[in-house]
Amino acid sequence: MSGSGQDDLKEFNERTFPSEEEFQDVEIDCVDCGQPFIWTGGEQVFFRDKGLKHPPKRCKPCKKAKNERLDAVMKAQAAGLKQRVEVSVTCARCGEQTTVPFYPSQGRPVYCRSCFLEMNPGTIPTDNH
Repeated sequence: MSGSGQDDLKEFNERTFPSEEEFQDVEIDCVDCGQPFIWTGGEQVFFRDKGLKHPPKRCKPCKKAKNERLDAVMKAQAAGLKQRVEVSVTCARCGEQTTVPFYPSQGRPVYCRSCFLEMNPGTIPTDNH
């Protein structure tokens, strides 16, 4: 007789995927900071048991920071506040640390003001009197 949906998923996963001992630690590069982190065999078993199909994209500190940002945005929206953000980033062109007033999209380059203006000279009007 069939158990709960969670029991069925666990039984399916145990039949379909390797046991915990068969999972090998995997090194993954974090999409936010670029640093490698280890996705352990035990974490892989957890993902398997929860039915998660994709490995993590972020190291634990970056995942925590992302969750804190999302929580702050949700709290501000619930309170009816418009929240101004300032995110610290590294310019994709010159490598300098800078801040931007938005959360960068994964995989897209972010530039400091100087590099952005060099690359987009028509962005800021000049006074030609």
